[in-house]
Amino acid sequence: MLETFYNSFGFIGSISLAFFIFLSFIFWMAGVAGISQLPQSTKKNLKLVCSVLFPPYPIVWVFVDMYRQSQYMKETDIHPNG
Repeated sequence: MLETFYNSFGFIGSISLAFFIFLSFIFWMAGVAGISQLPQSTKKNLKLVCSVLFPPYPIVWVFVDMYRQSQYMKETDIHPNG
């Protein structure tokens, strides 16, 4: 199987694809962890079910949440260095 993978994509392609799959898994787990930290509600349970059954959902949720936090920090003028 690994030989077929290597023959199909080459060295750089197989390493790039493996790295992409690894990062996707990491972001998926981060999204599920972030969604599980939300306050208890019916929406939270629905989001958790969607995140397990549809893995791109928590990945998108992570990036949207990071964008919202960035906008909140700009609005409230909170800076980490004081």
